[in-house]
Amino acid sequence: MSKSMYGYVGDAWKKPKETYVRNLLWERMQIWRRESSVVRVEHPTRIDRARSLGYKAKRGIIVARVGVRRGGRRKSRFNHGRRTKRMGTDKITGGKSIQRIAEERAARKFPNMEVLNSYWVGEDGIKKWYEVIFVDPNHPVIKNDKDLNWLCESPNKRRVFRGKTSAGTKGRGLRKKGIGTEKTRPSIRSHARKGK
Repeated sequence: MSKSMYGYVGDAWKKPKETYVRNLLWERMQIWRRESSVVRVEHPTRIDRARSLGYKAKRGIIVARVGVRRGGRRKSRFNHGRRTKRMGTDKITGGKSIQRIAEERAARKFPNMEVLNSYWVGEDGIKKWYEVIFVDPNHPVIKNDKDLNWLCESPNKRRVFRGKTSAGTKGRGLRKKGIGTEKTRPSIRSHARKGK
C-alpha cells in the first residue's frame, strides 16, 4: 500500500534534523525570530499534523504561530541558610507546559475564537514555536460542519483556559488511567495537588 503525500510529509517532520526540514527551519526561524509573539499564518506549516488534529481549509478556521520562551521555572538561588541540595533550584518545573502557555497566549489575541489544538513547528536555543488551530464557533460554516460543530456548544467556551485541549489534558495528568491515578480526577486541585 502506497503512502499518501501527508505520510511522506509526516515522516520528514518526525526526524527534522535528518531530512529536508532542517534547511527549511533554518531559513524560516531567521524570519520568525523577528516577528511578534503571535502571528496569524495563511497556511499550516505542517499540513499533515494540522489535518490529523482537525484542521480543514474552510471559512471559520484560522492558524496562528506562537513563539514562547524555553526552559524551566528559572527559580532564583538562595544566598545562604541551606545546603546546596536543599536550594530548590534544580528540576523545578512549571505547572503548565510551554505548549499550554502558547495556546493561552494565542487565545487572548483572538477572543472570538476557540482553540481546537496545537502542534510543534520549531525551536532554537531560546524559543519554541507552536501553531495553534482556531475555530470560530459562531460561523455558519462551522455550525453546519458535523466534525466541528461540537465547539459551538456552551460547555466548550474558553476551553483552552480550563485545560480541555490535548496539551491541557496531558498537563492535568488525565492521559493515564488505573492504579496510581486516583488523585487526578476530577481535578489535581481537588486532591490537594497530589495527583501529579
